[in-house]
Amino acid sequence: MKSGIHPEYTEMKVSCSCGHSFVTKSTRGGELHLDVCSECHPFYTGKQRVMDTGGRIEKFNKRFSVLGGKK
Repeated sequence: MKSGIHPEYTEMKVSCSCGHSFVTKSTRGGELHLDVCSECHPFYTGKQRVMDTGGRIEKFNKRFSVLGGKK
């Protein structure tokens, strides 16, 4: 690597609104405050709510029939 053209790679403290915090490295440096992290996001905690898309699709197809006829 050429010297003097790359940004400095320093430690950075990351903290979330849930209270979880960790240290990582970044060219930004300083501190970073997050609203959601892997400790509190529903996808990672297993508390994700699955929508009933099948029922919604059937309701749509009943209402706006693809064939054009009324049921």
